[in-house]
Amino acid sequence: DLPVDLQPSGWRLVDRPGRDSGRTAALHREDLDELAEAYDGYVGPLKVQVAGPWTLVASLRLNRGERVVSDAGAVGDVTASLSDGIQNYVADVRRLVPGADVVLQVDEPSLPAVLEGSLPTSSGYGRVRAVEPHDVMRRLEQVLAAHDGDTVVHCCHHAAPLPLLRAAGAGAVALDVTAATPARWESIAATLEAGTGLYAGCMPTDGSGTDHGARALVLEGFERAGLAATTLDGLVVSPACGLAGLTPQGAQRVLRMALDTARRLGEEVPA
Repeated sequence: DLPVDLQPSGWRLVDRPGRDSGRTAALHREDLDELAEAYDGYVGPLKVQVAGPWTLVASLRLNRGERVVSDAGAVGDVTASLSDGIQNYVADVRRLVPGADVVLQVDEPSLPAVLEGSLPTSSGYGRVRAVEPHDVMRRLEQVLAAHDGDTVVHCCHHAAPLPLLRAAGAGAVALDVTAATPARWESIAATLEAGTGLYAGCMPTDGSGTDHGARALVLEGFERAGLAATTLDGLVVSPACGLAGLTPQGAQRVLRMALDTARRLGEEVPA
């Protein structure tokens, strides 16, 4: 019940649905039809992705043009709407693919900017005030609780707040570890030891890496953080970020590389 339309500045909350939101809804239905056809008879984990609450309110605009994140009441409305939308989305996927064990990925690339207060205002001359970590955690926790299955929060920013994501109840975190510092690996170790899983973005999204290089990167990081080889058993290998900017052939190459890397890392796990 929160209609939007597309303006030069991006998506904006409006009083009634327009052509843009109707077209987007139609494309979403087409995507679900394609999903049902591609995964006919499939049984197993199936990951779906949504924009996280803070990335959504950082990019979505109020009717008057400011970012939704600047209005606490609007943030609450959008978060509640997103939570309901997730439940409906997951229900549609489960109906179309009955054998799917749905994993919900919440994408939060704008989360560090929200916490730092580095988002520009609509005029471009100021910055939106930083949001308190407690409020950030509470809203993220609300959205994660909307799904009754496994969850993962993805943030490929080098300053992704791992302690906050752990406290919000994320089942796993998806991170870019291609340039992780020793301090970052220490934080990753604390995350794994707390029972939170890791989607290790260990290969460049542009496909320039190799499975050998990605494997070496992870093993060196684990060794540096003092993590046992048995910890690799629960690791998910992934690109550093999304593949939308690649050609289909490029995306296939990166995914094959991820599979090869996962197999090689699996050989390191003691029997």
